[in-house]
Amino acid sequence: MSSLLHHSYCSSSPLTSRSYLKLNFFPSSRIPASQNGVRCNLVEPLKFENGKPYAPNLSSSTTTDQAITATATTPSISNAPYSENAHDTRLRIFSGTANPALSQEIACYMGLELGRIKIKRFADGEIYVQLQESVRGCDVYLVQPTCPPANENLMELLIMIDACRRASAKNITAVIPYFGYARADRKTQGRESIAAKLVANLITEAGANRVLACDLHSGQSMGYFDIPVDHVYGQPVILDYLASKYICSDDLVVVSPDVGGVARARAFAKKLSDAPLAIVDKRRHGHNVAEVMNLIGDVKGKVAVMVDDMIDTAGTISKGAALLHQEGAREVYACSTHAVFSPPAIERLSSGLFQEVIITNTIPVSEQNYFPQLTILSVANLLGETIWRVHDDCSGGFEPYSSLGID
Repeated sequence: MSSLLHHSYCSSSPLTSRSYLKLNFFPSSRIPASQNGVRCNLVEPLKFENGKPYAPNLSSSTTTDQAITATATTPSISNAPYSENAHDTRLRIFSGTANPALSQEIACYMGLELGRIKIKRFADGEIYVQLQESVRGCDVYLVQPTCPPANENLMELLIMIDACRRASAKNITAVIPYFGYARADRKTQGRESIAAKLVANLITEAGANRVLACDLHSGQSMGYFDIPVDHVYGQPVILDYLASKYICSDDLVVVSPDVGGVARARAFAKKLSDAPLAIVDKRRHGHNVAEVMNLIGDVKGKVAVMVDDMIDTAGTISKGAALLHQEGAREVYACSTHAVFSPPAIERLSSGLFQEVIITNTIPVSEQNYFPQLTILSVANLLGETIWRVHDDCSGGFEPYSSLGID
């Protein structure tokens, strides 16, 4: 869409001597500021400037039978972030084919170039991976979300890990912005598989020494791994963006689209001017099928911000938005970290129920799925900073960015 622009550049941060990647954001004129409106404030202002809204340029596509070299040209950078570590040969970042745009942004933030890797598909669909440079004794970070096609991307990640292990990498960290199969984290009925545990075992057995994941569907998924897991939350990026909106604090209410997301929504509301909380009660009759029952809380005449970790078919969040409008909500915003966007999600989200749909780029969104209400925020800075902290064995002061206080 012509209204979605992608501009990236590096600038100096007043908060640190190091530079960072900064992404321009859409004009705030999309939501006019009333004369009596006040900027929506955070209870604890973030000390770290997160990514700004953008739409990734996905015009260059790759074919399954074509060799893929994940070494896109790095933008020219002056005063590259963490320049003292820019030539640190112990740190290598490689990108899979699932989200190369995010991988490139992470590398730009860190002042590094993506490692050279060859990934191709044989005629029968088998995946071939070969590192094009030495990683002996290096700390290797493999950026690969297991987004659709989930099985293809998961298998590619496993083979990438195995290639690094056999190339004598010192440490291998799987950076998984979106961890697929996380919804199958427990048995709700008899004879069900706990696929989240199975995938965790596969990643561990492939040779990963550590996992870096963003907004897992449930916290217990961390316990499925027998290796350390760094769990960062993408919601501070959304909070930072909402803080720039001119919304009267008295008109704001945070809504959980289901009972299971109450803890997430409560923590979100606490950070966002300690806003009141409402809960949509629903009952699910099957996978990807949701039925809204009733609303707990008052939303009449208010701006409702619906918070969830992911949007798949958008059935839950769209029915919840319809209920909020029925109960008198003035505007409804949808905020989610992972945009799976399985059909018919785009039709539901662009139907006019939402003033704005705010997501992050943990999963790439193809240009054909853009719609006027869509805003995409970047988590590259967040993931890049986390990688530096892990690599430098440093964690002090990072809590405000990585956690929303969810137990």
